[in-house]
Amino acid sequence: MPLDKSVLLGFLEQIDAELNRKITLVAVGGTALTLLGTKSSTIDIDFTLPGEDYDEFQRALRTVPHGYKVDCWKDGVVFSQILPGDYLKKAVVMRKMKRILLKALSPVDVVVTKIGRLDARDKEDIETCIKKFRITKNQVAKRANEVQYVGREENYRIHLRYVLRNSFEK
Repeated sequence: MPLDKSVLLGFLEQIDAELNRKITLVAVGGTALTLLGTKSSTIDIDFTLPGEDYDEFQRALRTVPHGYKVDCWKDGVVFSQILPGDYLKKAVVMRKMKRILLKALSPVDVVVTKIGRLDARDKEDIETCIKKFRITKNQVAKRANEVQYVGREENYRIHLRYVLRNSFEK
């Protein structure tokens, strides 16, 4: 079931009510693009968050019946990429709740993390993100070189070359 921005925020308000302390959540992938207004909805919910906030979020998540697919990673890990330590500073503040500071990955970080898998939906998301946020080829190339890829590094480099060759105006 697709989740639009209002459903996503409503769900997070329920989680917020169950938290015992303040945490920071950083939306990634389609979740970030939905919050940033680039996509109308997402099919799952994905976050990276500071390691010290992970267990508290997981605890609160278990207390709220929801039925959504929620994936979480710690400290700038997103799918099979590890973002540089400044990902949190570069992330865009979306909403301050009572206990949740909700951010979305910066659009450039969304692009470089989607490069890892690069399926048809990722390609579409990358193209849309590049156009909407006027991301340059140089920005993607520079940031991608700062990302660590868990797995066969050459696969990430092949995907990166594809994006740099095909996703920007000639």
